Amino acid sequence: MQAGSLAFLAFSPILLAAILLVGLRLPAKRAMPVVYLLTAGIALFAWDMSFNRVLASTLQGLIITVGVLWIIFGAILLLNTLKYSGGIATIRRGFATISPDRRIQAIIIAWLFGCFIEGASGFGTPAAIAAPLLVAIGFPALAAVILGMLVQSTPVSFGAVGTPIIIGVNSGLDTATIGAQLSAQGSSWAQYLQLITSNVAIIHAIVGTVMPLIMVLMLTRFFGKEKSWKAGFEVLPFALFGGLAFTLPYAATGIFLGPEFPSLLGGLVGLAIVTAAARAGFLVPKKTWNFADPKEWPNEWLGSIEMKLDQLPRHQQIGAIRAWLPYVLVGALLVISRVFPEVGSALKSVVLVFPDLLGEKGIRADFMPLYLPGGILVTVVLITVFLHRMHARSLVKAVGESSRVLLGAGFVLLFTVPMVRILINSGVNAAALPSMPIAMAQWVADSVGNVYPLLAPSVGALGAFIAGSNTVSNMMLSQFQFGVASSLGISGALIVAVQAIGAAAGNMVAIHNVVAASATVGLLGREGTTLRKTIWPTLYYVLATGIIALLAITVFGVTDPLVPR
Repeated sequence: MQAGSLAFLAFSPILLAAILLVGLRLPAKRAMPVVYLLTAGIALFAWDMSFNRVLASTLQGLIITVGVLWIIFGAILLLNTLKYSGGIATIRRGFATISPDRRIQAIIIAWLFGCFIEGASGFGTPAAIAAPLLVAIGFPALAAVILGMLVQSTPVSFGAVGTPIIIGVNSGLDTATIGAQLSAQGSSWAQYLQLITSNVAIIHAIVGTVMPLIMVLMLTRFFGKEKSWKAGFEVLPFALFGGLAFTLPYAATGIFLGPEFPSLLGGLVGLAIVTAAARAGFLVPKKTWNFADPKEWPNEWLGSIEMKLDQLPRHQQIGAIRAWLPYVLVGALLVISRVFPEVGSALKSVVLVFPDLLGEKGIRADFMPLYLPGGILVTVVLITVFLHRMHARSLVKAVGESSRVLLGAGFVLLFTVPMVRILINSGVNAAALPSMPIAMAQWVADSVGNVYPLLAPSVGALGAFIAGSNTVSNMMLSQFQFGVASSLGISGALIVAVQAIGAAAGNMVAIHNVVAASATVGLLGREGTTLRKTIWPTLYYVLATGIIALLAITVFGVTDPLVPR
């Protein structure tokens, strides 16, 4: 079979996902089972994989899915627990008193608080939280949704305490083969993953620092009285200050601590610094900017849900320190478990290991319930019940709501992750063919050549647009991106990093994220209006990232241990 035909067959599951999800607008719960069956069929009949290996790959994917769902459950459960304790209501009221300038409010709430929530929870929750909060303090619903979507960029690669890297990249790459190659070079998979993490953090910090300015410019240009770019540029110093207050600690954390912490700690540090600066009037424009009278707003801006600061249930008034303490505890416990080896080893000792599933060599999986962020998040939930003096029935409601979210996400992942593992494990077959991602990669490398680093972030963004998730995009495409880099003889660590960055940017136009954010403020049915605005920041992000990657490789000679010398 010719290389082009082989590559097309390998690519057809991803193409089918695009057609079903984007073209036919089928929900993922209906599309992904079909995509899984196509993948299994190609593996069995075109790649001549054994049925046992396909089944073992499916089981491996299901075990990985359990780990992903454990993290999602913990993140959403903490959020719902704070909703029922009254902690979220307290956090909302605190934001409303910082500054009357809507541009300052947008930077603090949408950008910094949104980045923090992304680091703690991920999975589209920042837009779903920030949008109603902004509406509650007087923003048009459409503006709130757009701002909530724009924060789905820089922090996303390290969202949900690092899930897109820890699960997405780890599960998306053939770590056994790559690890063996690294050992031969005197390195290790852990060091290589940290190199990827550092690349992600540095490039995101460069590209993402201007995101608060972009958010403010879109706010003043499309929702101001004068529809003016100028009003946005008036807050340029504060916007850049707000960007750097997040990206500097974010980059440092990614480089020195790993993938769990950058967005979480960057958001916390940035919030503390910028909120104090805004209260003191530091770099805040003298002229306060506001929207026109709400009576003059077009109907297109308005949602059908009226938001009130005190609408969330609570048993008592929660003070600001107690409201924030659970998130501080999450950050502290994660740092302790990752920085102190003896603590990490104790948590890792509780583990379910599945070596060589169904006797297939190299197909293994494990589940560490205490060490994974899900275990820490659930631990903090139990602590919060006592800190906030909650009734047991409120915790039961929080668990119920979180479980329903889990069921929706879980059904899709039950087919998506096994599909990805079949793709990755397809290199062992009776037809003597390379794995499906490698077949795609070789053809792309031969067709595009050395300009590929410029395009790599757009591939990641396309994956996120299709799948609605940075994590899933990384699972589907990391091995493909690594394969292209290997075929071209360039840094696989850098190309996988810009895959993760592009997949983060793709969240700004991921349809299911737009739908989720729109639903919180009653804007369902107007997703197209939001997408026409958010496509421009997305294009900026992938183009800037691609240029940095191209320059890093062709001008500065960035390399890694696996690049032939």
